[in-house]
Amino acid sequence: MSLKNVRLEVMQHLEKDVESLIEKYLIPVEKIWQPTDFLPNSESEKFYDELTEIRELSKELPYDFWVVLVGDMITEEALPTYESWLMDVEGVGQVERNSWSKWVRHWTAEENRHGDVLNKYLYLSGRVNMREIEKTTQHLISDGFDIGTDRDPYKNFVYTTFQELATYVSHNRVAKLAKEKGNKQLAKMCRIISGDEMRHHNAYAEFVERIFTVDPSQMMMAFHYMIKQKITMPAHFLRESGGQVSTAFQEFSNTAQRIGVYTSTDYVDILEKLIARWDIANIKNLTDEAEKARDYLMKLPMRMRRLAERMTIPENSYQFKWVEPA
Repeated sequence: MSLKNVRLEVMQHLEKDVESLIEKYLIPVEKIWQPTDFLPNSESEKFYDELTEIRELSKELPYDFWVVLVGDMITEEALPTYESWLMDVEGVGQVERNSWSKWVRHWTAEENRHGDVLNKYLYLSGRVNMREIEKTTQHLISDGFDIGTDRDPYKNFVYTTFQELATYVSHNRVAKLAKEKGNKQLAKMCRIISGDEMRHHNAYAEFVERIFTVDPSQMMMAFHYMIKQKITMPAHFLRESGGQVSTAFQEFSNTAQRIGVYTSTDYVDILEKLIARWDIANIKNLTDEAEKARDYLMKLPMRMRRLAERMTIPENSYQFKWVEPA
């Protein structure tokens, strides 16, 4: 049987449990928070007072903070790309809908709120150039992205598990920075977004756990493949208006590292967490090739940590079109 057919068989085998996993990891619409819970109520007489408060508090947050918040928002706003990508994964019933496609639709519906609330907050803050941000977002969606997963569900689930934990780290750190500057509402907003990301991370991590129980060798090879080629961020093709894909993503990454929102050390920490979560050291019944892949994965974090410790980040801030200099 071909690898593709094996993966389809495994996805069909796991599908019977997806409905219960939706109930476990996703929250019904009537119970979950909505963007307006964190924004001024335009129907209230207090609207202008609340708007003034947002704009005054925004003055206390530095340039690099706004660059990172904008980058996080643009990444969240590119959701149409992510949904179309996951709906094309082998085993997800895009035409003849199945439980996997229901998961993707419900997951993206939850994720959609993140971009909405961050977009509106940035608009109200008075600290950013929304038109330039909107052009960057349109570029990112229209350019699409290549993360090296093809239509392979195993590789895709490794990617989403990693990325959901990375976005948890980023949003949680932004929340702490906002709180330190006295912006409690923004801190609460980013913290609750990070909570969503952690729930989603745990869901995708469980998908991978379940695959390891029925197809350990090929799941190990998929994990090895994704980590060896290095997990690329969803906004890897980030670019500003007026040109081709440029240095925008690298400069955004430099900014995130400089203020400690997401660093190369965090990347290694996430890898170590996944190795521990999936108990990679003790997976049984591996082929010789999968054993070699396991050995590579077990040794990699130490090597990567040494490299991370030697990295230097530029001290000067790149001037993005999104944010006026402080």
